[in-house]
Amino acid sequence: MNPFTFESPTRMFFGEGQIKNLANEIPLDKKVLVTYGGGSIKKNGVYDQVKDALKNHNWDEFHGIKSNPQYDILMEAVAKIKAEGFDYLLAVGGGSVIDGTKFISAAAKWKGGDPWDILTDQAPISETLPIGVVLTIPATGSETNVLAVISRGKDKLCLASPLVRPKFAIMDPKVSLSLSPRQVANGVVDAFVHVMEQYMTYPVGGKVQDRFSEGVLSTLVEEGPKALAHPEDMDVRNNIMLAASWALNGLLATGVPQDWSTHWIGHEITGIYGIDHGRSLTIVFPALLQYCRKDKGDKIAQFGERVFGITSGSKDERIDATIAKTIEFFKSMGVPTHLSDVQLNESHIDEVVQYLAKHKMTHMGEHEKLGPEDAREILKLAL
Repeated sequence: MNPFTFESPTRMFFGEGQIKNLANEIPLDKKVLVTYGGGSIKKNGVYDQVKDALKNHNWDEFHGIKSNPQYDILMEAVAKIKAEGFDYLLAVGGGSVIDGTKFISAAAKWKGGDPWDILTDQAPISETLPIGVVLTIPATGSETNVLAVISRGKDKLCLASPLVRPKFAIMDPKVSLSLSPRQVANGVVDAFVHVMEQYMTYPVGGKVQDRFSEGVLSTLVEEGPKALAHPEDMDVRNNIMLAASWALNGLLATGVPQDWSTHWIGHEITGIYGIDHGRSLTIVFPALLQYCRKDKGDKIAQFGERVFGITSGSKDERIDATIAKTIEFFKSMGVPTHLSDVQLNESHIDEVVQYLAKHKMTHMGEHEKLGPEDAREILKLAL
């Protein structure tokens, strides 16, 4: 096991009716800007709950943060903050709203040049506005982690800083009942791949981390299809929301190697072609397992045995069966597993490779040996 430092100071309020805790979590002397997306929170009752909880606070709102949050929209929020003196942010939504709010919190205090440098140059952040979260879509784990992904046109880049970790996250699984089957499926597979990219590398003796990961993976495999077949089942919703948060709060990554290649390649597919983020991952991940099966073989076989119960056959046969079972799980969630499923073909691969090179993704993977040309071969396997 590798040495590590771990801290997760986000206070979590989990369960039905937790939105009322907003009243006590945000100090009354703060001027709060509530950020959200296209207005679904006004249809499912979340907005009214937030409004009631903040009735004694000084607050206003900024909406329009949609999937793949765009830099120009976020900078409008930054301008509002600077003009009106907000000093606390409350993100009400899913991963895109939370990610966008994290960038807003950093950009509002940025004293350098163009705030886009925070993403392009990974410029260090020294000050941010505090953030709270009311989660509406279980998927990214952004409510309890230090990460955000922001877009500007076709460029889709990552921000990572402990200073943007939310102070608290309110997680009411009942809110997720209003999600569409597509949103549910995207969230489940996004969380699944998050776990895999911290788990599916090579053994380092991290037995505790492996069992944590396998527990979350087993839960998603079991509960994901149930969420589509029985959308009103609150036990299922509870487990999915908690699994998605646990998938990327930093715990599973402690002391183990990681491989985020699937996400980097998937980000380019989403940024260029507008494919849903979760669906870009389910296209890339099985092909990456095939391409990297020599390096990842021990963990693929371990995953197959512990999550899918695959114990018979040679190691190669068990690896094949495990990859097939992974694809089967993705298909049970109604998501694509090949580029052809989303009307992309070999002619589209060049642009993905070019953007990976542009974004300096030249040393991907747990061994830092995968570059854009490796991505080309992975995408060919995904055709």
